[in-house]
Amino acid sequence: MKLIKYTSLRGFQKTLTFLPLVPPVHWLRGELSLAFRQYDDFIVTGDPYCLSTWLLMVVAKLRRKKVFLWTHGWYGDERFPKTWVKRLFFGLSHGLLLYGDYARNLLLKEGLKPEELHCVYNSLDYDKQVEIRKKLCETTIYERHFGNKAPTLIYVGRLQTVKRLDLLIQAMAILRENGEFCNLVLVGKSADGVNLRSLVEDNGLSEAVWFYGPCYDEEILAELFYNAAVCVSPGNVGLTALHALSYGTPVITHDNYVHQMPEFEAIQDGRTGAFFHEGDVKHLADVISAWISPAQLKQREEVRKAAYRVIDERYNPHYQLRVIKSVL
Repeated sequence: MKLIKYTSLRGFQKTLTFLPLVPPVHWLRGELSLAFRQYDDFIVTGDPYCLSTWLLMVVAKLRRKKVFLWTHGWYGDERFPKTWVKRLFFGLSHGLLLYGDYARNLLLKEGLKPEELHCVYNSLDYDKQVEIRKKLCETTIYERHFGNKAPTLIYVGRLQTVKRLDLLIQAMAILRENGEFCNLVLVGKSADGVNLRSLVEDNGLSEAVWFYGPCYDEEILAELFYNAAVCVSPGNVGLTALHALSYGTPVITHDNYVHQMPEFEAIQDGRTGAFFHEGDVKHLADVISAWISPAQLKQREEVRKAAYRVIDERYNPHYQLRVIKSVL
């Protein structure tokens, strides 16, 4: 993964140095000294394992400066003592910048004040994607590769065990047994020893699965997304959801939000995608079946518009900047 070229940003001062202590506890060298400089407000990552951030917030309070934590906030599976540590840590800040309403609602139940919880959501390269979106049209990319007109499923991201792509292959096999045919394109690099090719072969799906490999060309990715019937991420979905919705492609993922990444909230069940019961391959097959049915495919343009609306209204840097400015 490439780092952003932050040194070219206007106002860049220095890079903080990560110093491991007793894992996962660590220190960011250079962070605490910022409290004694001319800054009035700080936005820092909300990692309770970072000791320097604790001290930064304490010193900032004494010097009447504001510190906002940009954080996932609350997952829903926290237990003591993590709950106690998080409450204390968040309580030292002036407010939290959160990735979604799911975490905000959980934090409200934990007793945090609503005026201190601000949802900034997440975003990708929105402006570039919008420009590409304007030029998109349906192509025969999948028909040419697979030699058929069956609807195509897509997954974009690292091919990892945690993504449970094995469930997707098994769901395709179930659909085929029921006389429902679809293709699948997997875009991404294999990681952590996952071996999907054997599973594909064992289920007789070699001709229906395209291992595209890694791709970082946004225009190619846009074409792949746009022409797919639905994006399926059986494990946690993350930024893949935003990527797919940015090009009008609905998303299917699992319904156990405790095990999800915050971007799952961009999926509006029945409008811009759907959820299946976590780990339930039969239910996954049923949900895919509904989204590749002729009746659903006739609604493809309406789904595209709904997907665009989600991204245009919240999941973009312009929205994030407005929220941050209003907070500061």
